[in-house]
Amino acid sequence: MSVTPRTFHLIAPSGYCVNQEAAQLAVSRLVTQGHNVENRAALARRDRRFAGSDAERLAELNGLAELPSLPDIVLAVRGGYGASRLLADLNCDALSARLRDQPVALCGHSDFTAIQLALLTRGLISFSGPMLAGNFGAKTLSDFTLDHFWRALTSPKFKLEWQTPEQQVDLSGTVWGGNLAMITSLAGTPWLPVTEEGILVIEDVNEHPYKVERMLLQLAQSGVLARQKAIVTGSFTHARLTDYDNGYDFDSVWTLIRQLTRLPVVTGLEFGHGWNTVTLPLGACGHLQVEGTRGSLTLSGHPTLR
Repeated sequence: MSVTPRTFHLIAPSGYCVNQEAAQLAVSRLVTQGHNVENRAALARRDRRFAGSDAERLAELNGLAELPSLPDIVLAVRGGYGASRLLADLNCDALSARLRDQPVALCGHSDFTAIQLALLTRGLISFSGPMLAGNFGAKTLSDFTLDHFWRALTSPKFKLEWQTPEQQVDLSGTVWGGNLAMITSLAGTPWLPVTEEGILVIEDVNEHPYKVERMLLQLAQSGVLARQKAIVTGSFTHARLTDYDNGYDFDSVWTLIRQLTRLPVVTGLEFGHGWNTVTLPLGACGHLQVEGTRGSLTLSGHPTLR
C-alpha cells in the first residue's frame, strides 16, 4: 500500500535493545520509504538490562509533552521490562493532553502496555501494535502487520476479520487490553483503567497456559472481568507444553473462563508477539461479531493521522 511519509519519534521506556542490527535495519527501511526518524539515540542507550537509567527513560517519556513540534508517530523500540518502574512519576495528565491535541499515534506492545493503560486512565487512546526492532526490523517484513498498522492509524473506521471456533456473538463495547501479564500487574493500582462494558483483548509470550489461567482468575476475582462484555484472545506464543500437562492447554483455559465468567471468549485473533499482528486502538469503540466461524471486530472513534 502507498504510505504518506511520516515523522517517527523513537522511545525506549523498557529493556535495552539487544538486537541493534534489527533496530538499525528498521530505521534504514523507514528512511528509505521517505519517513523521518527522530531520537535515534534511544537505540544504543543502556543501563544494565534497561534502555537507560530510570531517570533517562522517564525524561524521554515526559519530554514528549514538551516537544516544540510533535511527530506523527511515537514508536516504542522494544519491550522487555522497565516501564512499571516509571509509572509513579509519569506525567499522565500532561502527556495525554498534549498527545491528544494533535493527535499523535503512540504505538507499541508488550511491556509498553503499562504506559498505554496508564494514559488510557486519562482518556488517551493509543495503539497496541508493532514496535521498531521486533516488527519493522524483522528479517522479513510482514505485509499483514504493516497493512494493519497503517490502516489502523489512517482509517476512522476499520474492520478486522479472522477464523474462530463457532459461536454466536454480537455486541459492542470499549476495546482495551494488550499484554496480559502487564494488565494483571496493574490490578489494584491507579494505572489500570476502569473499563465498563469493555471488550478485553489479551496476548502474551512465554507464558504457560496455567500462568495465563492464573492471571485471568486474578482479573476475575478482583472484579475486572465482571465489567467486561467479552474477551478476545490474541497470540500466546512460545508456551511449552509437556507430558505433565496431559491435555491441559489454552483451550482448557478458555473453557474454564467461559464457564466462570459467562462471557464470550473469542479466540484466534492475530494480535501480539507473533510475526503477524493487527494494530488495535486501545480505548476505541468496538463492534464484535461471530457468525459461524467468522469473527470480526469493527473499530471506530479513535484518532487518525492527518
